[in-house]
Amino acid sequence: MLDPLDYLSQEEEKERYKNHNNDVNDPRYQKFVSPIVEKVRDHYDTNHLGLDYGAGTGPVITSLLEKEGYALRLYDPFFHLYPKKLSIKYDYIICSEVIEHFHHPYEEFKSLAEMLKPKGSIFCLTSLYNEEIDFETWYYKNDDTHVFFYHKKALEWIRNKFDFSDFFIDGKLIKLTK
Repeated sequence: MLDPLDYLSQEEEKERYKNHNNDVNDPRYQKFVSPIVEKVRDHYDTNHLGLDYGAGTGPVITSLLEKEGYALRLYDPFFHLYPKKLSIKYDYIICSEVIEHFHHPYEEFKSLAEMLKPKGSIFCLTSLYNEEIDFETWYYKNDDTHVFFYHKKALEWIRNKFDFSDFFIDGKLIKLTK
């Protein structure tokens, strides 16, 4: 976890996100998020409502799923700030390359868990830390907007604390289910 004194200002953080290449038509970007897209397709249909939490400037997952008839809402504290969307219950929530940006992970996961309908799922995409990684040379920590890193043990704690019935990890993909 990064010392909060070292966090970027909100203006600096927003500028960094504006410089990300988040082109929804980029096939490489589409392939990168495909694990979440495939899991949503496997577990939900077009009658379910999803939230793309931390959607950023290029909500590629929403774009891909909406083309297939899925209904998703966008929320992002910098680019899609619509607090009313946080009072709705969702069948699933997507956090693609988002949770490592949480300044207050406890509060964020509590809020996400409260927004889920029973049996709902959160799909996260992030690089997990483990003992085999040399933190000093780990590329993922070098992004100034990455302020919190997760280990499998942290996800187990989140699962238990917020009453998720199940979770699994497959590479960078994490699924937490109520």
